[in-house]
Amino acid sequence: MSHLLDDTDLAILNHLQDNGRAQRNTIAELVNLSVPSVSERMKKLEERGLIEGYNAILNSKKFHFDITAFIFVQVDGSENYRDFVDKAIVEPEVLECHSITGDGSHFLKVRTKNTGSFESLLSRIQAWEGVSKTRSNLVLSSFKETRKLPVEHAVELIKS
Repeated sequence: MSHLLDDTDLAILNHLQDNGRAQRNTIAELVNLSVPSVSERMKKLEERGLIEGYNAILNSKKFHFDITAFIFVQVDGSENYRDFVDKAIVEPEVLECHSITGDGSHFLKVRTKNTGSFESLLSRIQAWEGVSKTRSNLVLSSFKETRKLPVEHAVELIKS
């Protein structure tokens, strides 16, 4: 199986990033292929793990999750690392958990309903085994938030 992407694959991936609900016949028209050909390409992209899933993006404000914050966490000792990650994964208000270099050992992106629920979440995190320090930044406003990748720059995957 080829590990390379061609221009058609890139067009499919870019279109799906913009509109995950796109119908296959619309994509087929866009890339000048038949619907079965597009379906087969999408299946291969999914099997290779290049497409992880299709999700709806919800408006956090409409669900009254008014606080977005970033929390830098210092976890002491590698013996606490896995436990910290496991707790972050199951905490519903933690949207992202990253192991980082620099200031702290982990970086969390969280969304909560208000400052009271943020304070409660922060207290829970600070009580987790091994957490020795946290530093929080509340978001005042957001101008760009995306998971869209510039796939056309993945030259090592593109057929010449």
